[in-house]
Amino acid sequence: MDWVSSWKKTLFSLLEDVPVSLRPLIASISIDGTSATTMIIDSTTGEPLWRPFLYNESCPDALPIVKSIAPANHTVCSGSSTLCKLVSWWNSDDSNKEHALLLHQADWLLWLLHGKLGISDYNNALKVGYDPEHDSYPSWLLSQPYSRVLPSVKAPGASIGYLQEDIRTQFGFPKDCVVCTGTTDSIAAFLAARATQPGKAVTSLGSTLAIKLLSTSRIEDARFGVYSHRLDDKWLVGGASNTGGAVLRQIFTDEQLEKLSEQINPMEASPLDYYPLHAVGERFPVADPKMVPRLQPRPESDVEYLHGILESIARIEAKAYSLLKYMGATQVDEVFTAGGGAKNRTWAKIRERVLGLPVSRAIQTEAAYGAALLALKGAQRDIDIP
Repeated sequence: MDWVSSWKKTLFSLLEDVPVSLRPLIASISIDGTSATTMIIDSTTGEPLWRPFLYNESCPDALPIVKSIAPANHTVCSGSSTLCKLVSWWNSDDSNKEHALLLHQADWLLWLLHGKLGISDYNNALKVGYDPEHDSYPSWLLSQPYSRVLPSVKAPGASIGYLQEDIRTQFGFPKDCVVCTGTTDSIAAFLAARATQPGKAVTSLGSTLAIKLLSTSRIEDARFGVYSHRLDDKWLVGGASNTGGAVLRQIFTDEQLEKLSEQINPMEASPLDYYPLHAVGERFPVADPKMVPRLQPRPESDVEYLHGILESIARIEAKAYSLLKYMGATQVDEVFTAGGGAKNRTWAKIRERVLGLPVSRAIQTEAAYGAALLALKGAQRDIDIP
């Protein structure tokens, strides 16, 4: 599949979908993209020099090299990190290095709108090794020969430039429409939930289970799949487990999930102890690429089986929050839920009991809403565009 063409086509299709009556009112634009989706492009034309590395692709060949230069247990010490993808490309026989530039998915799409190559944000740049605490690339990374392909980095939601004139006139956007730096999709989903105080967390129950907790302390350890994104003067800590909705869909239809859930008493603990995984391998709260799914024994009752799976996923979630506290993050005091699993009220009550915390569905669960809030924030700042 030609991912780059499809991303570009989708972007302009979305611009076309903005109602004509609203286009003159658009003050700013931002975009979220999947973390560690990596593009190597020509620094003079913006055209891809290589197929994009998708967020879930691993480059195990590059991992020993990255581990040899990065601090122990750093976020980049994962085969799917942006830095591993960069090193893998750099060491390939037919890589064209002379005019190469690294951008992330969101960076490249934003470039199509503002026209200034080589700009990223510190959320997307985290997994290439950028240090958001010191707001710079670390010396161990800058000393590498491939550091010259790294983009410059701004805060998420920072103004980059005005929307290019040809796009503005084509779609009818105003002359002073600002294009801002973006963020990752999971952070955009967190922003959408409006969880603004330390101790507030968002659990995304999609195909996988992802956790983000707002903390005053920064923690990261690749051994547990834990890392921290900067969010203004605080930290968004967490990780992503491979458990989640994909496992449920392997076993039950949506209709079965709805009907069986209604027959579960969420106030009763299930005696079944599973580790539901879609395939071999876990990332967080245990980083074990060889972990085997555990979904046996299966009781005769489908209601009991679903109860056991939902409760087991809740226990993994609880273990994740306990790990974050143990590592020094702010104690979680409330959990908002996003993703498809947020609709299941029975599951929410099970999780509330297992976590011992208030659990509620986030009013807004779409990452696009969070990106819009980021753009709004950028529009409200003093515009300083060169």
